[in-house]
Amino acid sequence: MQKTSLFDSVKPYLAISIALTLAAILIADTFFIGEIAPHWRATLWSSLIFTISITIIQIARTEKTIRNLSDQLTISKERLGNEIKHRLWAEKTASENKIKSQFIDENIPVMLAYFNTDLRCRYHNRIFRRWFGLKPDQIDGRHIKEFSNEEFLSDIQNRIEEILSGKTVHNERILKSTKGFPYIFTEQYLPHLDNKGKTIGFYTLHTPRAQEKSRISAKNNKVDNAPKPEAKKSNAIENKNEATFQLSTQTSKSGVTANRIAQAIEGGEFNLYCQKIVPVKPSVSSASHYEILIRMHEEENNLMPPGSFLPLVDQFKMMPKLDRWIINHIIHWLSGHPKANSVFYLNVAKDSLSDQDLPGFVQDLLKRTGVPAANICFEIEISDAEANLADTAAFAKKIRELGCLVSLCSFTEAPESFSLLDKIKVDYLKIDGGIVCNILRDEDDLVRIKSIQQFATEAGTQTIAEMVETDDITATLREIGVDYAQGFGIAKPHPFNDLESVAQ
Repeated sequence: MQKTSLFDSVKPYLAISIALTLAAILIADTFFIGEIAPHWRATLWSSLIFTISITIIQIARTEKTIRNLSDQLTISKERLGNEIKHRLWAEKTASENKIKSQFIDENIPVMLAYFNTDLRCRYHNRIFRRWFGLKPDQIDGRHIKEFSNEEFLSDIQNRIEEILSGKTVHNERILKSTKGFPYIFTEQYLPHLDNKGKTIGFYTLHTPRAQEKSRISAKNNKVDNAPKPEAKKSNAIENKNEATFQLSTQTSKSGVTANRIAQAIEGGEFNLYCQKIVPVKPSVSSASHYEILIRMHEEENNLMPPGSFLPLVDQFKMMPKLDRWIINHIIHWLSGHPKANSVFYLNVAKDSLSDQDLPGFVQDLLKRTGVPAANICFEIEISDAEANLADTAAFAKKIRELGCLVSLCSFTEAPESFSLLDKIKVDYLKIDGGIVCNILRDEDDLVRIKSIQQFATEAGTQTIAEMVETDDITATLREIGVDYAQGFGIAKPHPFNDLESVAQ
């Protein structure tokens, strides 16, 4: 193998070496020796011409090989360049999808899990894990009986035949947290079908009632079209007599009473959280903006989604009492931090909008503490405003006369939304997050936001985009002219007490 390797190494140079040797012999004979016979001289010249021809052929082949290699190199370079571009695009897309996936896993207030037909868990989100107080490896691949309690498992066991037959099942019931606090859930079991229509697994979704926009009836599996507020402190639950009666019965069985809710409010058994709202255009404002969110101690200890306890607060008509507790807490915090250049957005519940004494309560607090009214912005859900237009308009008018600000959130391009602004004067429009998060993929949503921004600009109202997830969305909003952005991609909610260090 070594001899073959050596021969292969010298082979390209063999013909040229022979040619040079023959040329040297002929030159020496011509000028120095002159003793080579004529027929040998002719043989040498023939051999020289032959080896030169072979050398020329080798050179031509080498040039052709070089050109082919050069062409292949160019093609490979272009292909590599395309692959690099594709990889960068894939990494960017993966990064965006990771943010969205993380947003879903950490922020969407739904207990979500996926089980195969053997009832082994193949996916679970953060809230699902926290409900059971387990780590991922204690749930991954395990049978549902290995980690869930009988209360959670009972409904799945009763409906498993329906689910595996391909039927989507809805239900509504109360589940207790590990602390014994009841949460009202809508349960949904969604079968996963393969391309042949065979059920290969199913999803479980447990949604706190306070998070729903439309209530699903457990009796007939039909959607009740009554409007459903979103998962903020200001959101209220529809007040049908039959539903209220059913909830009253269930909560009394759980031992939760109006006195317990009142005790929680008076005892300050709540944690305030805040989420930062940042200017899209740096010159918009020098103040720091935060939306105030609320969680109950039982919720936070069990890491339940914000707002799960609100159906009970709303049922007992104590949302105005809770609103006043929050307003009092924030205004007194501002009085203790006079150097804090901050604007706090406080959600106002539907019942609080009808509380005619609330503006007076705010006015008295501002006078006693000396806090600038412009540091407080009251945020009104658009569905609450539409449901109670007269009270909302009166509340907004009185609050703005005090010098406080007003924000209308979940704003869309619907004609009803625009017509509201003829009757209610506001300082900020919060653009609905369902539109914002799709503007890079849906041209219609992009047009909607441009329309809202144009309308707000003409009306002299500033805009805030909700559910901003990526820098690309922020850049697009900046091009449109939106004033502020809020969302998981901007800042996560964090404990309100963390602002102590910032305000010093």
